Amino acid sequence: MAAIRHTLQRDVFQPNDERLLAIVHVSKLLKKKKTSFLCIVITTEKPICVTIYQVKKTDKNVFKKKSQWLLSELKSVDGKSLSGDTHEFDLQFDKVYKWFAINLQERQNFLVVLWKQCFKLLPKQKPPFSNIPEEWTSDTSMLVENEIAVAPGYVEPVETEDYLVLTDREEQDLEKLMSQCEFGISNAELFMENLAKDLSILDGENVHSVLASEQQVEQLMVQIEAAIGEAEQVEARLDAYDEVLCHIRDTMEKMEEKNLLIEVANRNNQKLLAELEQVISQLDLPHKHQSALVDADLTSAQGLQDAVAAGKALLAAMNAEIHPALVRMAAVQDQRKRFDKWKSKFSQTLSRHLNNLFIHLGNDAGETLSFHARDLTLPKHNSIHRELEVYTELMHWCKAMDRKAYTALTKFTQIHLISFMKWILSSSFEEAKLQISGMREKKDVSGKLNFAQNFGGQAKSPQPSGLLGIERDQWGIDVDAAERQRFDEVLERALAELEPVCLAEQNFCVSFFQLDVLSPTTKNTQTTLDGLGVDSKDETESTTTVALPLKKMEKQINEEVRRMMGDLFGCLEPELVSFIQYYEKMDNFYCMYVLVRLSQHVMSAQDTGSFLSMSFASALVQVKRNFDRFMQAQLKSIEETKVNRKSKCGILPFVANFEDFAKTAEAIFKNTDRRTDLDKWYTKLVGAMFEAIPKCAAEHHKTPQEVVKMENFHHLYALLSQLKISVLDGLRKEAKQKYSDALKAYVTQYFGRPLEKLNLFFEGVQAKVAQGVKESEISYQMAYSKQELRKVIKEYPAREVKKGLDSLYRKVEKHLCEQENLLQVVWRAMQEEFITQYKYIEELIQRCYPGSMIALDFSIKDILEFFSEIARSH
Repeated sequence: MAAIRHTLQRDVFQPNDERLLAIVHVSKLLKKKKTSFLCIVITTEKPICVTIYQVKKTDKNVFKKKSQWLLSELKSVDGKSLSGDTHEFDLQFDKVYKWFAINLQERQNFLVVLWKQCFKLLPKQKPPFSNIPEEWTSDTSMLVENEIAVAPGYVEPVETEDYLVLTDREEQDLEKLMSQCEFGISNAELFMENLAKDLSILDGENVHSVLASEQQVEQLMVQIEAAIGEAEQVEARLDAYDEVLCHIRDTMEKMEEKNLLIEVANRNNQKLLAELEQVISQLDLPHKHQSALVDADLTSAQGLQDAVAAGKALLAAMNAEIHPALVRMAAVQDQRKRFDKWKSKFSQTLSRHLNNLFIHLGNDAGETLSFHARDLTLPKHNSIHRELEVYTELMHWCKAMDRKAYTALTKFTQIHLISFMKWILSSSFEEAKLQISGMREKKDVSGKLNFAQNFGGQAKSPQPSGLLGIERDQWGIDVDAAERQRFDEVLERALAELEPVCLAEQNFCVSFFQLDVLSPTTKNTQTTLDGLGVDSKDETESTTTVALPLKKMEKQINEEVRRMMGDLFGCLEPELVSFIQYYEKMDNFYCMYVLVRLSQHVMSAQDTGSFLSMSFASALVQVKRNFDRFMQAQLKSIEETKVNRKSKCGILPFVANFEDFAKTAEAIFKNTDRRTDLDKWYTKLVGAMFEAIPKCAAEHHKTPQEVVKMENFHHLYALLSQLKISVLDGLRKEAKQKYSDALKAYVTQYFGRPLEKLNLFFEGVQAKVAQGVKESEISYQMAYSKQELRKVIKEYPAREVKKGLDSLYRKVEKHLCEQENLLQVVWRAMQEEFITQYKYIEELIQRCYPGSMIALDFSIKDILEFFSEIARSH
C-alpha cells in the first residue's frame, strides 16, 4: 500500500500541486470485483481546496482519475456501525455512494481524516457524520495521516497555521550569527554543535549570575517589606479620612435632592401659570362682543359689522384647543355655559332676521317677472344676491355653530325660492309657446287671448307627422316653416337664458350656504363635559370633523350642490321636457332642433358637473330617444308602405318625401356635433328604400316591375347627387347601377325583337355554322337558301316596322309617369337596341350571302326617322 501511495502522489497529484492526505482501497457494494481507490487530496497553494477523488488502475498499470467531488459538496457520511468493525460506509454527494473498504485500518484512517478536514474547513456547514465511533471524532487535534513517500526533490508544503514569519530583528540576529561561522551553510551539523556549546556556556553563566546576586535579592526583599508597611499606614489613614467624608457626602446628597424638588415645583408652577393664562386669553370674550351677541342689530351696517366680529370671536373661543384635564375646571365649564347662552340668543336673532329678509326679497322679485317674461328673459337675482351677500359670514357661522338653525334657514329659503322659480320657469315656457305660435302679437293687440282655444287643440294631435311612408299629398300639410324657425330661435334663447341664471344661483348658493365645505371648520369645541360624553347629540353632529379622501370629499360636495340646485330648480327638467314633448306631438321634426340645440349647450358648458349641465344632459338623453324613435318610425313607414292601385305607380311616397326630409334635416344638422347620428340613420333609411322599392314594384300589378324600379331608383339617384351627402356616396352609385339595370331589363322585355322571324332565321344560320358549315356555303342549305331569306325579309316592310314601333311607343307611354320624364330616355334606349339588332342582321347577310344583292326594306337612316317621327307625333 505504501508503494501505491507513493506512486499516486508522484504521478497523479504532485503534477497538479496537490498533496495526498488519506487513501482507502474500496469496491462498490454490489460490484466487489471492481476495485478503486478513494483519495483525500489538498492543494499545496492558496486558496486551500480539499477534493475527494476516485482513482482506478488501468490495464497498463496506470492510475487515472475517474470521479471527483469537492469537500463542500459532501452532504452526509454514514459509517454503518458505531463499533467500527464493518467494512461498509456511505458518502452522499449529488447522490448516495455505497462503498466497501478492503482494509479496516485504511477505512478508519480515511474517515478520521475526512472528519478532520470538514472540522477545519467547514466549521459552519459541516456535514453530519452518523454511525461513527465517538473516539474517532472526540479529539480535534488527532489526525492520523499515513506517511507518504515522495520523490526526491519534493518539498512537503507547510501548513499555513504552523508557519510564523521572522521579525526584522530576528532576521538580523540570524544573519549576524551565520556570518560569524564560515561553515554555517556548508556544514550544518558542525554549526549545530557549535550552537549547542555556546548555549551550554550561556546557561552556565546565567546560573553563576543568579547565585552571585543572592545578597542583592535579600536586600531588595527587605526594602519591599518596609515599603509594604508604609503603604499599610497610608491606607489606614485614608480609611479614617473616608469615614469623615461619608457623613459630608450623605448631607450633600440630601441637599441636592431638595434643590431638584424645588426646581421641579417651580417649573410646574410656571407651566401651570402659562396654561391658565392661555386658557383665560382663549376663553375671554370682550364685553363689546358680548353686547353685540345679546343685542344684535342686523339692520345697520355698523351693527352688522359688530355682529360678524362678535360671531367670529365666539367661534374662536369655542374652538379653542384646551387640554382635556383643564376642560373639567369649574371656571371653564361656567364660561362654556355662557358661550352656549350667547350662541343660542344670537342664532335666534339671526334666524328671525334672515327669515323676514327672505320673505321681503321674494315679494319684491315677483314684481319684475311680467316685464322679463315678455322679452323671454329670466330675471336675474343680482339685487337679491347683493342684499344677502352681507350675511354670508353669519350664515357660515350658523352652519358651524348651530347646525339645526342652519338647516331650518336652508329649508325656509328653498321653500320660497322653489315656488318662485317654478312660477318663473312656467311663465317663461308659456311665453315661449306664445312667441313660437305667433300669438304674442295677437295678444298684444287684443289684450287677452285664450291660449288653449287658439292653439291648444294642435297639441292633442296623436298621429306622428312627417313620415316618409305617407302619401305625397299628405306630406307637410300642417307644417309651418316659419313656426319651425321661430321654435329654433325661441328654444336657443330660452336655453341661453337658463344657463347664466342657473350658474349664478348655483354660485350664490355655494358661497352663501358654504356648500363647498363638508363640515364646519371647527377643531375643538369640547370645552364642556358634554363633549366628553355626557349628553350633546346636536353638538356632536355640528363639531365632528370627518377625515375623507380628497376625491370622495369632492364627490360629496358636488352631490350636496346638485341636491340643493335640484330642490330649487326641480321643476326645470319637467317643464323643459313638457315643452319639448308639446311640440314633438305637433311636428316630429322638432326633436331634431332640440337634439342639436341641447347638445350644443351640453358640450359648451363651462362646468360639466353643474346642476344645469346634468339637467340638460338628462333631457338630452330623452330627446335622443325621441329622435331615434322618430327615425325608427320613418324606417317602419318605409317598410310598411302600401302601393296605390292607380294605373301608373309612379314615384313611391318615401322616395318622393325623402327630398324634403333630407333638406330639412341637412338645414338642422349642418356643421353640428350630432351629424354622425343623422348619417347613421341616413344609411339605414336609404338601405330600407333599396329593399322596399323591389317589394312595392312586385305588388303593383298595373305597372311593370322594371318601370317602378327604374323610375324610383332614377329619382333616388338624382336626389342623392343633388344632396351630396358623403356618407351616402356608395349608395348613390348603387342607385345608379340599379336604375341602369332596370332600364336595360325593361327595354329587353318590352322592346324584344321586332324582327323576330329574321332573328330566328339567322339563329339557325349560326347553328349551322357552329356545326361546321362554312358561311359561304349556307345559301346551299335548303332551309337557309336565298329564296327563304327573301321570303322572310318581305314580311318586314318599312311601313309595318314603323307601325309596330308606334304601337310600342304608346305602350311605353302608358307605363311611364310624367313626373320622372323618362319616356325619351327609354325611347332612345329602344332605338339603340333596334339599331344593334339591325346591324347584327346586316352583318350576317353580308357574310353568309355575299353578292346576293339581298337587303332589308329599310336602312339605319330610316330607323332613326321612324323613332324621331313617332316621338314628335306624340
